[in-house]
Amino acid sequence: MFEDIFSEKRVKKSIKPKIIADIHEKNSLVISELISLGVKIGFEHLKVADFIIKDVAIERKTVSDFLNSMINKRLIKQLEEIKQYPNYLLIIEGIEERELYNDEPSGIHGNAIRGFLLDILLKYKVPIIYTKDYEDTATFLFLLTKKQGKDMGIRARKKTLDKKETLQYILEGFPGIGPKTAKKLLKKYKTIKSIIKQDVKELKAEIGKKAEIFKLVDEDY
Repeated sequence: MFEDIFSEKRVKKSIKPKIIADIHEKNSLVISELISLGVKIGFEHLKVADFIIKDVAIERKTVSDFLNSMINKRLIKQLEEIKQYPNYLLIIEGIEERELYNDEPSGIHGNAIRGFLLDILLKYKVPIIYTKDYEDTATFLFLLTKKQGKDMGIRARKKTLDKKETLQYILEGFPGIGPKTAKKLLKKYKTIKSIIKQDVKELKAEIGKKAEIFKLVDEDY
């Protein structure tokens, strides 16, 4: 009887699903809804994404946030950064409360918004989930805690890569270095060793501020 009380099966049942949330989400209605669903929330200063659920990074935008970040191009940077994780998605929240393609409040033509959404899906390859409101968002996040398996590292592995793909894959491991930038550097300098040996100023002339990430190769662990 006493063994049954402290059995592994019973202990596992008592463990709440866990979500890591950015500290800026602390007062959001999504958090209160998640807590009511029995989710354990850990708050951290996340440099990338608003929520982390095991190996999935989630960027959450209300409709107005999405439109503003489209105008100031902040979302583009966030989409590039979120791809450091093996899995990632963008949630656009409040579709039921506000028309996404309404020109008047945002001053953005509806087709420009549609075009940007296509870029997110096809160019940046980030999946999009549209939610009705904060409760709907919280429900999606809650279900995601149930669907994911074991925690994974920051980057997923590809099954089979040829030599060129492997070199590109390694280079894309540097934050901010996407496929286009990796190909550009490899075509010019041929090897990763040659790229790393270049002066950062020269690399900046090729790829801009992204080149500063290569300073890491001289840093101690």
